[in-house]
Amino acid sequence: MSAGSILFAVAALLCIVGALATVLSKNPIRGAIGLLTTIVGIALLFLKLAAEFLAAIQLIVYAGAVVVLFVFVIMLLGPDAGSKETPPGKARFSRWFSAFGLVALSGTALYLLSRGQQTLTPLPAVTPDHGSTEAVGGLLFNHAIVPFELATALLIVAVVGAIAVARTKPRRRRAVPEGHEGRRLFGGPLHPRDAERPLVKEPAE
Repeated sequence: MSAGSILFAVAALLCIVGALATVLSKNPIRGAIGLLTTIVGIALLFLKLAAEFLAAIQLIVYAGAVVVLFVFVIMLLGPDAGSKETPPGKARFSRWFSAFGLVALSGTALYLLSRGQQTLTPLPAVTPDHGSTEAVGGLLFNHAIVPFELATALLIVAVVGAIAVARTKPRRRRAVPEGHEGRRLFGGPLHPRDAERPLVKEPAE
């Protein structure tokens, strides 16, 4: 087995294990670690394809920026932010919808594979500047400038939203003045006829 085959096997294993950990993990921190593992596996696949620049960008942009942003939001909201149980109706609907979508997507993929051509299409020869900074930059800023700017705006909006949530001050509860216990309990004063029969808190069982 060659070194390239070993690299491909390791990268594929990292991608599969990381993706499963991202989807199946109930702890958001472990899910973020699984996403990071998947990103590292994809970077190794880019190395296998002799695209060193794309591998570096994969680690710098996604592992160094996107995953860090996810972890920041998780730490801001708390690791147990999504630990509350979902109502049975909503959970049942989402599960059935996800199962239907998975079956439909798998059936469509199998149908397209069965209708595809059986002969292999030869790929063109790789040019010397394949995966270089000049080739990627020319393709990115000439043909994909709009998606690039939209992705930049999306990240900026996410950062601004996280900062706005972090800087939001909690609303202070208005203090109830003394002698207005009835307003606190019922939203209004007690009836005068009940003034001589104050409410007594029952002891807990």
